Formats: sequence, C-alpha cells, structure tokens
Amino acid sequence: MKKFFKVCYNILLYGFAIAGFGLIMSYMAIQFKWTNQKGSVDQNSRYLHDINEKYNGKSTAMHSSSEMEEKIAVFKRIELLNRFYPVNAEYIVHALEKGDTITEISRMLDAVDLVLKDDANYQKALKRLSNEQKTGSGRNKRTAFEWMNIDEWEIFKEAVAKDKHLIDSVAKVTGVEERLIVSCLVGEQIRLFNSNREAFKQWIGPLKILSVESQFSFGVTGIKEHTAQKIERLLKDPTSEFYLGQEYEHLLDFKTEDPATERISRLTSFRNHYYSYLYAAIFLKQVKLQWEKAGYPIEQRPEILATLFNVGFPQSNPNADPKVGGSTIKIHEVPYTFGMISYQFYYSGELYDLFPIRGKKFDWNKTGQVLNEL
Repeated sequence: MKKFFKVCYNILLYGFAIAGFGLIMSYMAIQFKWTNQKGSVDQNSRYLHDINEKYNGKSTAMHSSSEMEEKIAVFKRIELLNRFYPVNAEYIVHALEKGDTITEISRMLDAVDLVLKDDANYQKALKRLSNEQKTGSGRNKRTAFEWMNIDEWEIFKEAVAKDKHLIDSVAKVTGVEERLIVSCLVGEQIRLFNSNREAFKQWIGPLKILSVESQFSFGVTGIKEHTAQKIERLLKDPTSEFYLGQEYEHLLDFKTEDPATERISRLTSFRNHYYSYLYAAIFLKQVKLQWEKAGYPIEQRPEILATLFNVGFPQSNPNADPKVGGSTIKIHEVPYTFGMISYQFYYSGELYDLFPIRGKKFDWNKTGQVLNEL
C-alpha cells in the first residue's frame, strides 16, 4: 500500500513540476517573442495601393451626368467580364442596380482584373478595350438616327434650349409632357432647318434661333389659322368630345376686341413662342381625350399624337389601328414622315437633360392655374 501511495505521489510531483516548467517556458516564449511568426507582404500590395490612390478623394455617384464617359467605360468592362465570367458580372450588375457608386463598381472590377492577371485571353481583351477608350478608336460618334448627324441638328438643339422656360410653362398649365411638345416642334422645324434655304443661311443658322412661320402656317410649331380657331372653340364647348374641362376654358382668352389680329400676332411673335407651344399642347391633349373616350387610348403613342398634330382635326378618327405618317419631309434628300421624325426624336435620348421622358405624358402634375405668359 505504501508503495502504491509513493508511486502516486511521485507521479503528481513530477506532473506538477513538468506543468510548471511548461508554464514558465511559455511565459518566457511570449516575453522573448520566441513564438511570433514572421509576417509577409502580399505580392499584390503595391497594386492595391495604386488602386486606392486612383480613387482617393474621388466621388463618382451614379447619377452625375458629368461622368458619362466613365460610366460608359464601366459598362463596357462589365460586358467584357460577362463574356468570360458571367457569374461575377451578374454580381456587379446587382450592386449597380442597388445604387453602388461608379467608384465602388470600378473597384469590384479591379478586384476581378487582379485575380485574372494570368488569364491571357481576358487580359488581351481588357487591353484592347483600354486602348480603345484612350484613343477613342472604338467609339462611333455618330448617332444611329442618321438625320440627327447633320450640322443643322446641332443648331436646332441650341435654339430649342433657349425656349425651355416657355415649354416648361406650357407643360405646367396644360399637363402635357414637355418632350411630347418638343417632338411636334422637331417635326415642324427640321424641314425648315435646311442649309440650302436662304432663311437658314441668313438668320436661322447664324443666330441659332427657331424659324417662325407666318404664311400658310404660323409660329414655330406651324399652327394653321383654322386649326387655332377650332382649338379655341373646343376649349369652351362642354358638349364636344374634345372638351378638356372648365379649368382649361380660359387658356386662350383674348385681351383685345380683335381676335383675328391678336391670334396671328401672338402665334408669329419672334421674341415669344409661348402661344405656339400652348396651341400645340392643347391640340395634343384634345385629340388624346377624343381617342380615349372612343376606347382607343393613344397616350403612349407619341408617333400617333405627332401624326395627328401634323394632319389636323379632320384626320383624327379614333380606331384600333392608327397609322404613323403625315407630311413627307426630306432631310438632305432622304424622305421621312412627320410622325416618324417625332417618334425617333422622342425615344432617341437627344435633349433628355432638358426634356426628359416622364412616367405619364399627360396630367402628371395637373393644375388649373394659368401661369403668367412670359
């Protein structure tokens, strides 16, 4: 029995001694940093540093129009990545849809580029894309809408920009979308913006202003006198299928005792095109209502509304299969119909910052209050 206790005693004694020695050695190892593992610098550390410097202090919100070139470059990089690794491209597109900034999207792409640095095919395609962006060699600066590539179109855009405040005012009092009004203006003006016309050479081009018609049609939107008279009359006729309501009845009230003279005067004013846009907007709203009441809504058909604007009330016959057309206009000897020109402009993206596409083309901000004419 004594021998048994002696063995147990020795085991405990030596066990505690060993444990104590281990604790002491551990303490010493920590104190003298014997257990520290030597860290290493990642081979890509410099690359990540350079990436950070590239974006340092840079704020590139997705909705900043001043960064369009950068956005396009990012979209092209996503498209390239989608050809090689669609899963990664999908993740990045998802982040883009959730509102991440262009900077963060670019960083995501840079992270992918880093891990694909040894992928020869991807790097070759990426280098080609980078060279195109630097030199502009891969960028076609022409629009797909051929008639918008003419020099006269650039002059028109400058001219119509001067009338934005007038068009906005008309849109507010009528509830007709600004871009829809401008699409009718484009169809009327583009045939007049002809470099071969004497008027264009003398004053339209040099002054960058809209052409005001004053013979068979009037104003910048080409309103015929009998059309203007009917627009006025329908505003005050509650029995008409074109009647818009009491809040619109006084939009075209005259201020003098000579309506005929006043009508032509306000339509043909060179300094103030307000009434040209107002008559056009009211017409669009009147025929839109007519077709709507007949069970054939055309609110989402700017090409049909523009065609009707061009051909006038007599041709506005609601039906299930309306046709796009109107006057044939030659632009540098290429024929287009009025309705097609208006349609192409409306969805082209041209002048979008000035005249965006709204969710509704009519009555998005309905009001009966008439603003003071400018």
